[in-house]
Amino acid sequence: MGDRAAKNALYAEFAAVGRVLGHPRRLELLDLLAQGPRSVEDLADAADLGMSTCSAHLQALREAGLVDTRRDGRRIYYSLSGDDVAGLWAHLRHVARRHRPHTDVATKAYLGPDDTEWVDSDELLRRLRAGDTVVLDVRPEAEYDGGHLPGALHIPLEELAGRLAELPRDKQVVAYCRGEYCVLAHDAVRLLTAHGITARRAAEGVVEWRVAGRPLESGAA
Repeated sequence: MGDRAAKNALYAEFAAVGRVLGHPRRLELLDLLAQGPRSVEDLADAADLGMSTCSAHLQALREAGLVDTRRDGRRIYYSLSGDDVAGLWAHLRHVARRHRPHTDVATKAYLGPDDTEWVDSDELLRRLRAGDTVVLDVRPEAEYDGGHLPGALHIPLEELAGRLAELPRDKQVVAYCRGEYCVLAHDAVRLLTAHGITARRAAEGVVEWRVAGRPLESGAA
């Protein structure tokens, strides 16, 4: 029979990961980092956090081994320590939705009414290969640069209304964003259809594509 102290030490290591995941703002930071590496300043702005608060959450994630850092001049950049961390985040959401009924209520309150049509990832891959669809990334620029679907056109949601002329009217548009629980693609499809553009949203986003090992490109267009 194994030593109790050793067993306790082992489970304490597991618990350290569980503890750091027990804060909603840290989960939001993981979601942002699943899009690609980000500076502390950029993460604080995207998560609507003060710099000191954001840094403290990131340090907790780093101490738990879930994120890595690199320095570029005076700026510190964070990234997930592996795609398995993105997988952990994705699986946590799946378990919550399956076993916590209020998760669906909160999802609908955040994403809005079920008024947009969606495309699953297999169909979207077929469309990417066929070249008959405009795949539209509506995330902020830093996230697009960190990793995007192959050949995706980038127009951030806040710029979309003023750049509709850049979208061809003879192709369907499929908008995507961070992941299944990202509202940006929903809002983009609502805006596009209101202007007479045939549009659907991707059922999954960059988080799910990264976890599944589907192709992503990085860098500016």
